Amino acid sequence: MKIKFLGASGTVTGSSYVLESKNTSILIDLGMFQGPQEIEIHNYEPFEYDAKKLTAVILTHAHLDHCGRLPILNRMGFKGNIYMTPPTKELTELTLLDTVKIAKEEQSQSLYDLNDVLSTSKNFVTVNYHQDLHIGDLLVKFYDAGHILGSASIEILDKTAVNDIKKIVFSGDIGNYPAFLEEKTEFVNSADVVVMESTYGDRLHPDENPSEAIQNEINAIEQSGGTLLIPTFSLDRAQGLLHLIGHLKRGSKILKQTPIILDSPMAEKATKIYVDYPKFFNDHIENDYKRGELFDFEGLEVTKNWKESQRIHKRSEAKVIIAGSGMMVGGRIVGHAMHYLPMATTRLMIVGYQGDGTLGRELLNGAKTVFINNQRIEVKAVVSNSQAMSSHADQKQLLEWLKNIQGVKKLFLTHGDDEARVKFAEIIKNNLRINDITLPTLNQEFDIM
Repeated sequence: MKIKFLGASGTVTGSSYVLESKNTSILIDLGMFQGPQEIEIHNYEPFEYDAKKLTAVILTHAHLDHCGRLPILNRMGFKGNIYMTPPTKELTELTLLDTVKIAKEEQSQSLYDLNDVLSTSKNFVTVNYHQDLHIGDLLVKFYDAGHILGSASIEILDKTAVNDIKKIVFSGDIGNYPAFLEEKTEFVNSADVVVMESTYGDRLHPDENPSEAIQNEINAIEQSGGTLLIPTFSLDRAQGLLHLIGHLKRGSKILKQTPIILDSPMAEKATKIYVDYPKFFNDHIENDYKRGELFDFEGLEVTKNWKESQRIHKRSEAKVIIAGSGMMVGGRIVGHAMHYLPMATTRLMIVGYQGDGTLGRELLNGAKTVFINNQRIEVKAVVSNSQAMSSHADQKQLLEWLKNIQGVKKLFLTHGDDEARVKFAEIIKNNLRINDITLPTLNQEFDIM
């Protein structure tokens, strides 16, 4: 077999890999590069593989950095099947349509148009966890990665292999288990080669209760009459926040009348999709679902359009605004940041990964002045950080996931900054005695023997 790394090689975005066997070629993910310009420019560079040679595509989950470039395959002549779990199918369609919509609204350069998305979606084929999927020489199986609804780790067995390398596992994004909403991350029992994410390979999540952290932030603005801004990812993070805040409301730990404003059209649509898949939830969330308390509670408001979003700025009462995007690189959170960051009564709660070069990372690092839409914004808001809500596994969880895979002969570390990858490689060598570890670079290709 051969493997080529077409993304997420030294970065946390752009995930994409091609696996070739004797007669079969599979693309695993085709994500968008996100972050500063020197990273995003990769989206517009030539795709370093002949898409017409692909037998099929496998998608691990619906986050933009894993699915965001899929429609470019349409223009390159790929007409084969794109396999994913049922929730991933619906969430990916939503993600890609939203990407086209935002590009049109912002009049920014787009990789593809609506017709490309619609044509690509026709090739989506759903696969259940643990179902045997035969693609040419390869036997493929999906495992629950516990990252977001429908996310998967992928096990691929080469049925024609005559050497010691027969099975390769792609981790996808491994969840911060046990997750708030989903079932616990499933472990894979064995593999010869592993391609593994390392987003938090250099750190541990803080030992904190996310519910208490959110409660403290909301209680603070309830006392001050200020505004709590929570930039959020539309898939999973927004739903997790609504779930936790709903419990705080029903438990009288925050005021029932405090407005919780969901200002993200995509998050609203994603939430409706989540409700359609109760069997993918853990037992606790299933019980909430049966009681009709999944993502709804007193004081929840959902904005209908941009004008309603702007009218929020005229409201003087204490309030919580949950808005995209999660790293503050676009979306409605940017407008709210411009308005509220100069106010000392504002609190900004970071609840997810912030990539290098993003506004979220600047604020997380303590910037007192930022530039938004070419305007200089003074930061007087209180900024807090809660990694306990991360949907990514931390170093300890990543190590545990890898430890359960028997027979690993070779490991590729991807989907992490170089600092995280180097640190995690050292930890693995010291704890698991896996010595053949590679940190691939963009477009690098390897024979797996």
